[in-house]
Amino acid sequence: MAHRIITQVVIVGTRVLGRAFVEAWRQAAASQKYAQQASNAAPGAMKNFASSGLTLDEACKILNVKPPQGGKANMEDVMERFKKLFDVNDPRKGGSFYLQSKILRARERIEMEVREAAETAARDAELKEGWKPKVYKDR
Repeated sequence: MAHRIITQVVIVGTRVLGRAFVEAWRQAAASQKYAQQASNAAPGAMKNFASSGLTLDEACKILNVKPPQGGKANMEDVMERFKKLFDVNDPRKGGSFYLQSKILRARERIEMEVREAAETAARDAELKEGWKPKVYKDR
C-alpha cells in the first residue's frame, strides 16, 4: 500500500517538474526571439537594457528626475531622490525590498548612462586633439 502512494507522489512530482521545465524552456525561447528582434532594430539599445534591466526612461520615472541631456545629469538631484526613496522603502521600516531594489537599479542605470556619455566625450576629445605623446628632450 505504501509503495503505491510513494509511486503516485513520484509520478505527480515528475509531471509537475516536467511541465514547469517545459514552460520555462518556452519562455526562454520567446525571450531570446524578442531580444534578437530588438537587437536587430537597435543594436546598442539592447546592451544597455540587458545590463541593468531598466531603460533610461523607466529609471528616470522611478526616481522622478529629468533624463540626462547630452549625457549630463544633475547627479546631486538623482542622489537626493535616491536616498529619500531608498530610506522610505526600507523593509525594516515597513517598506518594500522590491521597490528598494528597483530604486537602486534606477540610480545605477542613470549613473551608467552618464558614465558612458563621459567616456564617449573624453574619447572624442582625445581623437579631436590627436595623440600627443609626452616626449622629454633632456633624456
